[in-house]
Amino acid sequence: MISFRENADAPAAAEYASALVAACDRVFAPDGWLATQLGLEHRPQQEAMAQAVIRNFVSDRSLLFEAGTGVGKSLAYLVPGILRAVVSKRPFLVSTHTIALQQQLLSSDIPLVRTLFQQIPELADFRNFKATLLVGRGNYLCGHRLSRAIATKSDLFGGTQEEDLLRIADWSTLTKAGLRDELSPAPDPEVWDWVNADSSACNKKNCSPETCFYRRAQQARRESQLVVLNHSLLFSLIAAGLAPGDGAGVLYPEDYVVLDEAHTVPNIATDHYGLGVSSYSVDRALKLLYNPTRKKGKGLLAKVGNMQDHRAVTEALAASEGFFNDLRSRLLRRQDIVRLHEADWAEPVLHRPLGRVADRLGVLRTNVEDGNLKDELGDHRRRLQEMLTGLQHALDLKHGDKHVYWLELAGRKKSIVQVRSAPLDVAEALRTTLFRRGTSVLMTSATLATGGDMSPFARRSGADGEDFSLETSPFDFENNLQIFIAEDAPQPRKGEGQLDRKFMAETIAHSVKTITGGTLVLFTSYADLRAVGEQLGPVFAKAGRPLLMQGQGLSRAEIKSQFMEAGNGVLFGTESFWTGFDAPGEALSQVIITRLPFDVPTHPVLEARSEWIRQQGGSPFAELTLPDAVTRFRQGVGRLLRKHSDRGRLIVLDSRILHKEYGRYFLAALPKRQYTKFCRADRSQTLVAE
Repeated sequence: MISFRENADAPAAAEYASALVAACDRVFAPDGWLATQLGLEHRPQQEAMAQAVIRNFVSDRSLLFEAGTGVGKSLAYLVPGILRAVVSKRPFLVSTHTIALQQQLLSSDIPLVRTLFQQIPELADFRNFKATLLVGRGNYLCGHRLSRAIATKSDLFGGTQEEDLLRIADWSTLTKAGLRDELSPAPDPEVWDWVNADSSACNKKNCSPETCFYRRAQQARRESQLVVLNHSLLFSLIAAGLAPGDGAGVLYPEDYVVLDEAHTVPNIATDHYGLGVSSYSVDRALKLLYNPTRKKGKGLLAKVGNMQDHRAVTEALAASEGFFNDLRSRLLRRQDIVRLHEADWAEPVLHRPLGRVADRLGVLRTNVEDGNLKDELGDHRRRLQEMLTGLQHALDLKHGDKHVYWLELAGRKKSIVQVRSAPLDVAEALRTTLFRRGTSVLMTSATLATGGDMSPFARRSGADGEDFSLETSPFDFENNLQIFIAEDAPQPRKGEGQLDRKFMAETIAHSVKTITGGTLVLFTSYADLRAVGEQLGPVFAKAGRPLLMQGQGLSRAEIKSQFMEAGNGVLFGTESFWTGFDAPGEALSQVIITRLPFDVPTHPVLEARSEWIRQQGGSPFAELTLPDAVTRFRQGVGRLLRKHSDRGRLIVLDSRILHKEYGRYFLAALPKRQYTKFCRADRSQTLVAE
């Protein structure tokens, strides 16, 4: 029997650490419990990772670990993490980027760990560990707020919104988790704003686990050894100041954290450590208070406010429309993104009207008794004040030496005007919030290194000086993967897009024709995707090959479902499809990369960070642009073989990989050294199925 204990004295702590290390060794060894009890194939890379993870966990040291596809990294951190959590009674957090990985953890990997613990007498003390999924509180239904919304529905809602409210009420009696995503069709956003748990009215006084789904989730979180969440929620909570104070821990006291899909962390943290105020968010916040476009006016102030309050909101709505329309016509007329270089780039015409509404809410709040209405008024006032502060900081470029500020058109129809900012050096923020918290943080992904070098990622993520390790994929790429590179593909040049797209279309069409399974084509721009899709749509339809294209109204999950079901489909994707898209088997037999995935150098964040690196004597291309592109390239290549039995073909249509000096970094990122070059003239002879 392995003895697990944790006490304050050094000998006992050493014994505790030694016992946990020994347990992990027995789980992952060639003749260990995973192999003998669950019949899983021994993976030396997985064993090495588990040993490194448990040693860093018990010593509260952080670790960067690149684990190639097929290593089995989830089990390599789940087993050590859960063992330690149960013994130490410290929270174990696993944060991911994609919903797909969260679902894999909750439906497959975590139950597998439980099965293992149940079958091993020496691990009997661990078999009843608890795990829970945590999402943002705005995703949960609050029973108390639902009751209040129903009681005042005639003041809040109009038209079909009352019907939607009653539909939510009926659903609330059936759902177990109370999550918005479970409700189909999705609820009206304005109605959901009045019934979700993201409000001061959802508090311990009004709500309990018996009446509120968020409180129930919080209770489950407190009782769980393992909490699964996503990077966006993690960093939004940290940015909101909810991390422990002076004590150890990233999000909860004494916790320790795994950040899977960690290659995405710097960009996600960048989004959450900046500001964002949009025409949509201001309009929505005001119309929740009073919507003059509804018959008789609807909203919180429809009943508790007076004509003066209604007029203040109406004037603020008009000022908001005028302010953001001015930005659109004056600064965003010719381009969707504009960097702000100098302060006072707009007149503060929105400040006084918004401030007047906030003041009115403050007056109303002082005149009502403690309770729901007081809480709701306080929430709305605080929201408006945060918007005012954000806009003022943006107008002043308050942190201009450390942040970049810009305007951007957003939304599917580019109808939303956003005011944004982001830190130039997100590494310092990550260093403070992750690696100087007195606890262990594991960052892992299949793609952290550039050419085997982890230092570029370590610098960007604030992990300089932390331990790091790398294990390659156990897959048989030599025999199961073919790689073809277009030697004479037209290199991207301004004004030659049509030539590029003609070559893309011809080669994609031929490549699809010569393979029986499905094909994923990865683009770096929507313009290329749409143009090539228009050319090849009729061709694929005639050949009986379903063409699915990102941006045509289907969700990512719906696209994947149809693609997998077809078995011989063609999927055109960009941005999010380079990473996290998992389609094992013959349904995905070929990946075509149309261009090396360099970021657009004119985006304000990249432009400002490049200037900042240059001012410090560095090379923006070598330190920022190239590492990011190589990481995304590796992610795209990694979409192809997802299990040991998979076979496939990779085609790269960007000849810069062969002819530019930096191409060697992309070639080194390929999972095998052997590849075949082809030209347009010999394309039909070269690209044949193996």
